[in-house]
Amino acid sequence: MKGSVKILARPKLKDPYMLAAWPGIANVALIVGTFLAHKLNPKPLAEVIAPYFFDPIGVLVQNNLVESPQFPESRFFYWKNKPGKRDLILFIGDDQPQNKTYELAHSVIDVAERFGVKRLYTCAAALTRIHHSEQPKVWGAATQPALLEEIKQYDLVLGGDLQISGLNGLLLGVAKDRRLDAMCLLGEVPHYASRFPNPTAALAITEVLLKMLDVDVELDELKEQAVEASSRLKEMAAEAMGDYIDYFTEPIWESGGEYGDEEEDDEAGSQN
Repeated sequence: MKGSVKILARPKLKDPYMLAAWPGIANVALIVGTFLAHKLNPKPLAEVIAPYFFDPIGVLVQNNLVESPQFPESRFFYWKNKPGKRDLILFIGDDQPQNKTYELAHSVIDVAERFGVKRLYTCAAALTRIHHSEQPKVWGAATQPALLEEIKQYDLVLGGDLQISGLNGLLLGVAKDRRLDAMCLLGEVPHYASRFPNPTAALAITEVLLKMLDVDVELDELKEQAVEASSRLKEMAAEAMGDYIDYFTEPIWESGGEYGDEEEDDEAGSQN
């Protein structure tokens, strides 16, 4: 962690859990992380030294003046729960670096160990054949067999063999190597909508996650986002289906023949 993370506060936390989130498929993890950060209003804890992991590819020019290079932010926050309950650390990364992802994962675990984190959570999308109008299920994966029993208590889907890409997955493997219990909650997302932000899947994950974290948060805002996103996806699907029909069908008057002639030929043929 030396040289890669700057500690901003040193609070005394009670057996905290940590949730880490980066952008990924359907932006599921980042939607969950930013929503909780918005609702809980946590305090700054630490920040990743961005130039250590990111290389800017250009600069912005405003009114002919060159601005300083901009870097993605990767920040830790802490939130104190009610007395007697576990506290929470949130890590939110605006972007995933092209290189040093393994080193960044270790830096996140360094912070977790420093503040006594007892369990780490990540989120991701589970690409399935679900239709966008269906209620997504939540899948679970864990670093220890004992955690799988807890997953079963929440009626999560155990998907067997799967791959969790990017840092939302890699962090779990690093946590396992460093003997920190970790779990991933994956919300079902349609294959054909993997590039579309999916707050519906994020909502399904958040509902389970809040129970696991023992945190009370109103979900109305996220529910509204889910309804709006579902409506937009429905409109997009209708437009795509219209384009599909237009492309693969041909009006009879464009087929090169006369409809009336074909009817007469058929009638003549039936009389023979």
